[in-house]
Amino acid sequence: MTRPAGRVLALLELLQSGGVRTTAELAGRLGVDVRTVRRYVGHLIDLDVPVETVRGRYGGYRIGPGHRVPPLMFSDDEALAVLLGLIAGRRAGLTTTADTAGETAAAKIRRVLPEHVARRLATVLETLAFTDPPGEPAAPDAGVLLTVADAVRHRRPLSIAYTGRDGRRGERGLHPYGIVAHAGRWYVTGTDPGIGEDRTFRLDRVAGARTLPGSFEAPEGPGPAERLLSGFAAAAYRHRVTLRIHGTAEQIRARLPAAVASLDEPPADTAPGAERWHRVELRAERLDWLPPVLASLDRPFVVERPDELRDLVVAYADRFAARARRT
Repeated sequence: MTRPAGRVLALLELLQSGGVRTTAELAGRLGVDVRTVRRYVGHLIDLDVPVETVRGRYGGYRIGPGHRVPPLMFSDDEALAVLLGLIAGRRAGLTTTADTAGETAAAKIRRVLPEHVARRLATVLETLAFTDPPGEPAAPDAGVLLTVADAVRHRRPLSIAYTGRDGRRGERGLHPYGIVAHAGRWYVTGTDPGIGEDRTFRLDRVAGARTLPGSFEAPEGPGPAERLLSGFAAAAYRHRVTLRIHGTAEQIRARLPAAVASLDEPPADTAPGAERWHRVELRAERLDWLPPVLASLDRPFVVERPDELRDLVVAYADRFAARARRT
């Protein structure tokens, strides 16, 4: 790269850092005279870079509002962070329906990196292994995600075209409180203004979203993530289970997290971390996974309902004891 070309790129980087840069400031930073700065600005304009001239005592040059143009200049650490973030985001389901977007973005970054940086990054990526295989996350549409995010930020009502778990499609109204990424999926939480109840929708099942006139106030209380988890725990499933378990909340949550079960609130005079009898409620489509979980808790417990779970626990204990007695 010739020195003038390098200075033009340096000028672009200075302008992209934001604000108005005076001609004298730019000349001093680049080590050239004022006339040369004007010539470099002309080169950028010829390349369709939206450089604006600001008149007046404190005038100079700036990049037009809303524009952010290349080149992107990364240090080694920044480039590694970006590429690893793209890989981790794709594996975790934090992508949109453009499945190749992360791959093409990573390819673009790697193409423009200096050779020594690209070689070091390639070494990391080639030697990197994951303990779990990549899943097939259900990704939301990028346009839907951006529309919902804008509505959350500005407290605007939404109308969404939604396909439910049963395959039925329809229009739903929503006052959106927040977007939550959980277990490889994206969700929006809020209140259905028609019925006044909390609702959670998977964004990959939203075919379209549009903002409506008006605004709303977000309620006090739990945040979007907590609302999502408590909604999972209270979702309609085949079995409604009630247990009493003796221990600390932390011990119980280690095996029955908030997305699975709800715990009663402790009495006001309960010391933090104290063991006591907790009432635990959860809903499940199947019960066969619960006996091993209760066994792994290794805490006293009582099955209040259903009777079917009590029978499964007894059968599990009998099998476990029989295997332990075998020679």
